[in-house]
Amino acid sequence: MSRLNGKVAIITGAASGMGRATAIRFAGEGAKIVIADLNKDGGESAARDCRENGSEAVFIRTDVSAEADIKAAVDRAVKEFGRLDIIYNNAGLGGAVGPIESITVENWDKTMAILLRGVFLGIKHSIPAMRKAGGGSIISTASIAGIQGYAGIHPYSAAKAAVINLTRSAATELAKDKIRVNCICPGGINTPLVYGNVKGGENAAAGFLSKMQPMTREGRPDDIANMALFLASDESEWITGAAMVVDGGYTAAGNFFNSREGAGLQGDALPSDGFAGPSFETRKS
Repeated sequence: MSRLNGKVAIITGAASGMGRATAIRFAGEGAKIVIADLNKDGGESAARDCRENGSEAVFIRTDVSAEADIKAAVDRAVKEFGRLDIIYNNAGLGGAVGPIESITVENWDKTMAILLRGVFLGIKHSIPAMRKAGGGSIISTASIAGIQGYAGIHPYSAAKAAVINLTRSAATELAKDKIRVNCICPGGINTPLVYGNVKGGENAAAGFLSKMQPMTREGRPDDIANMALFLASDESEWITGAAMVVDGGYTAAGNFFNSREGAGLQGDALPSDGFAGPSFETRKS
């Protein structure tokens, strides 16, 4: 396959989950990959998987909330591979959870730094390199939580809603440069960020996630990788400013997590209070 031949992509949060699946998929389609993640072991392993899938890949340790780190990832892509065509701002975490009156300012700010500032920085620093390349595709991970309200994940929901509208405003500004800006709104995807906090692990998480939406299976990282590939490829050259929902019909059916049954399932996946960190720091079953 060669849908991304000759293209260079940075993927943040690519050490596991949706980012890793996307990196491997992009590599198989001919893209050269920069894995940008805090998780060194997972990131280097993902880079090896990309190389085994037929392309070149490097890892750079990256805190997406730090401007210098994002700039360094872009510089690494250009130095290593000569250009930048795609950035997928995917890194994320659960962040501050619990009743809104119990959320600390510190945990609110930490959540926003990863989920929103990280996307802003990825957009900001990719623009000059993409202009030199004659255009590009900027993709970010938003969420159905940015479309609907969810009790207990207030900063996460607010940040993801902001990502959706930042996508729209950036798309209008950058269209003249042939830089497309889109985001993906996943539903219930069975990633380490979810099943790392579930007793019984991946299989148990698949069981409750499969009950969330009309399509009766859990979302999988490859479902998001498929959409990211489309948005990264020239097949989507007339699509910009879009929030692409990938949720098995969840939002079409209504807000399940605000039902009594759904609230119980959400409680299985997230702590009731405090701060839910990145996937490599979650509790293992």
